[in-house]
Amino acid sequence: MGVYEDLQRRGLIAQTTDEEQIRQLVNSGKAVFYIGFDPTADSLHVGHFMALCLMKRLQMAGNKPIALLGGGTGLIGDPTGKTDMRKMLTKEDIMHNCECFKKQMSRFIDFSDGKALIVNNADWLLDLNYIELLREVGACFSVNRMLTAECYKMRMERGLSFLEFNYMIMQSYDFYSLFKKYGCNLQFGGDDQWSNMLGGTELIRRKLGKDSYAMTINLLLNSEGKKMGKTEKGAVWLDPEKTSPYEFFQYWRNVGDTEVIKCLKMLTFIPIEEIESMEKWEGSELNKAKEILAYELTKQVHGEEEATKALNTAKSLFSARTNSDDMPSSEISGTDMSDGKIGLIDLLYLIELVPSKAEARRLIKQNGISVDDVKITDEKAEITVGSFEEKGYIVIKKGKKVFHKVSFKA
Repeated sequence: MGVYEDLQRRGLIAQTTDEEQIRQLVNSGKAVFYIGFDPTADSLHVGHFMALCLMKRLQMAGNKPIALLGGGTGLIGDPTGKTDMRKMLTKEDIMHNCECFKKQMSRFIDFSDGKALIVNNADWLLDLNYIELLREVGACFSVNRMLTAECYKMRMERGLSFLEFNYMIMQSYDFYSLFKKYGCNLQFGGDDQWSNMLGGTELIRRKLGKDSYAMTINLLLNSEGKKMGKTEKGAVWLDPEKTSPYEFFQYWRNVGDTEVIKCLKMLTFIPIEEIESMEKWEGSELNKAKEILAYELTKQVHGEEEATKALNTAKSLFSARTNSDDMPSSEISGTDMSDGKIGLIDLLYLIELVPSKAEARRLIKQNGISVDDVKITDEKAEITVGSFEEKGYIVIKKGKKVFHKVSFKA
């Protein structure tokens, strides 16, 4: 199985300009590809993490990655997926952020001996002559066609500045410049970047008469369709000073039941066959899968020592809470279930942890309920007989301080 087929089985591939050509390029190790990173903060975050994992997978297959830092485009701001204009950063802020990105990227990508490159689009964008740009590049773009792009349609309702309108042209020019300077023949990006990426392939075709390719990867979304990687505190960062290794571990340990297998496929380097064998796991087995996910990702970002410390800390804290002799407890039986399962809302009401099912629903919506240290955000979540197999009981946490042990009697 080639790397392209592995990406398919992991559910990463969204759209391609020429599937067969891209398959041949990456499977033969002949792709020189780039992914762009706009330096809007002084640390990479979980949103960048999947792109770094993709770069690493492709580099391991012999392809050459180019990490493009947006020192130039960062001065404008990408309207993609945004309802408001981004805060304008100074050149000094952007250069500082670029340096921070370089250090973090080296944990994932091998930049030795020309195996990969880090380049900054400020090197060519900041010296562009406006009149020349209009004549040489602007003439290749149709405004009517640009306005059909999803990233612009979303912003048109609230107001799209001319500054942001230029972003597609800038990103297209990046691909054009990388093609000429480094032989870059392929661009990867999130599925929300599709229109900008097509602009680049079209500019290369019109200016140079050459073929280039683009492929988007599926965004990492939760069950509500929102991008993963945010908590109540904000973004989940890769910098340990902004998000500690333990907090990073706990974020992944607490993903929803419906997300854990998807995250294992998209973000870890565990063989796909092993992950596919986990797809039938339920109850306590799913908690084990979440533990594997959290450990593997923490190890990738912070190293094995920090991952092991986070795992041990999580286990000791949970053990200290759940071994308390005076913890309130309840027992349920098969008669309380239907087909071996009971809705979490019904269970909370049954054991009198809430005064009403409406209150149970409110707590779940507000992230106030955890089962065996896993935050539950789906009000349709169910507890199955399998949930009790590992210990004979589960521990439900309400808020920050209320713990309740629920045992099952067949």
